[in-house]
Amino acid sequence: MNARLLPYVLILPVTVFLCVFFLYPFALVAQQAFAGDGGFGLENFRHVVSDWKFPISLKNTLLLAALVVPVQLALSLLMATMVTRMEKGRDLVLYIWTIPLGISDLAAGLIWLAIFDQSGFLNSMMAGLGVIDRPVSLLNYQHPGIVLAAIALAEIWRATAIMLVILVAGIGLIPKEYYEAAEVFGASPWQRFYKITLPLLRPSLQTALVLRIILAFEVFAVVAALGGTVFPVLMGQTYELQFALNNSAGAAAMALIILGISIGFTLLVLRVLRVPKGARI
Repeated sequence: MNARLLPYVLILPVTVFLCVFFLYPFALVAQQAFAGDGGFGLENFRHVVSDWKFPISLKNTLLLAALVVPVQLALSLLMATMVTRMEKGRDLVLYIWTIPLGISDLAAGLIWLAIFDQSGFLNSMMAGLGVIDRPVSLLNYQHPGIVLAAIALAEIWRATAIMLVILVAGIGLIPKEYYEAAEVFGASPWQRFYKITLPLLRPSLQTALVLRIILAFEVFAVVAALGGTVFPVLMGQTYELQFALNNSAGAAAMALIILGISIGFTLLVLRVLRVPKGARI
């Protein structure tokens, strides 16, 4: 086989897979979203945006992402730094920290529901300590802050490991000679982290943040388990349009809106964490 054709042959299966299971369904969704009674237009987009739930769902989705993603970034950086410095038990600790990756979104939501539910662990603990006389319903309209905190904690517990794995791999690619040279010149641990780790970790930070931001705007099952209708989000509204209201065109339009928001924040992350030429390892 011609050596020039070999790369194209190798990527052919992936290209076919993407075309069949991504590009073709995406084209169908886009066609459905822009199709209206009078032909192609923005009628479906105007309909979903004018719904009274849309601004609330958008605000809640952005608020949850703004709360969860920075905390997960800080935690994953701290955990990745700790793991890479361990001499013994590193694989075991990393395995334990990544266990939540094997748990589905809904299962994670149900686990935290068992904590915050009226008959859950938190109520039992507060009753045992004498803080409350009887169980209190925490996940309702009267406690929106607690609902947000429960969802955020569940998301942080469930998805921090996604960023952790990427950052551990990125730190592992940084040559140790850089740290040894910095230590010889008297650089403190914080200076080594700020001057060496963070700049050389930018490609991994880009990947981790882009992936996490996209998943943050697609959050649904954890919110459904803990918040239900108390904390509407964009994906929840998409589900309601498709299965409760049988409005496939509206659901398709909402899906494209979520995609547009995700692309916008992805471009922002790539811009902020732009890797200078020659800075890659």
